[in-house]
Amino acid sequence: MGVNKERMLAGDWYLPDDPELVADTRRRSALCAAYNADGGAAPEDRAAILSELLGSVGEGVIIRPPFLCDYGTYVSIGDRTFMNFNAVLLDAAPITIGSDVQIGPNVQLLTPAHELDTERRRAGWEKGLPITIGDNVWLGGGVIVCPGVTIGENTVVGAGSVVTKDLPAGVLAVGNPARVIRVLDPASTEKGPDYSSG
Repeated sequence: MGVNKERMLAGDWYLPDDPELVADTRRRSALCAAYNADGGAAPEDRAAILSELLGSVGEGVIIRPPFLCDYGTYVSIGDRTFMNFNAVLLDAAPITIGSDVQIGPNVQLLTPAHELDTERRRAGWEKGLPITIGDNVWLGGGVIVCPGVTIGENTVVGAGSVVTKDLPAGVLAVGNPARVIRVLDPASTEKGPDYSSG
């Protein structure tokens, strides 16, 4: 394993144009293209592609194409999770998604962080900070989760919210930046999500 890949996996600053990382990106690109192909692969073929593309995929996972990721290898998804159209998972660091998670359309999980120093940013330095999404979380359409964020189980994030800091379990959070507006009744989260808003 090359130095830049080691740095990336350690959460240190690295250069993404490293040949080893470029090769990993080409692998991902081919698998995503096959998964997203017009006319659609059969469900069993899509499941096989996801198993090859991602680090781990639970039983009953549904991801509606198109779906994009950086590497795929650093994404883990639990059982029965549903991801709607146009999900973008930039996994320069691990992205861990629990079981029974509902992810609306156009959601972005973004682990890369870039330098504030202009010269280092121009040179391409970046690092990845892991994202963790707990069991039974619901991310509404267009939610953006920023690098290093953990969202606790049973939490709901309203459509269009930008999550810049950790959210505890069992809350409703909305806005940019997302803020907790109420604690959810644990009994209500057991009934399952209301799908009326995507």
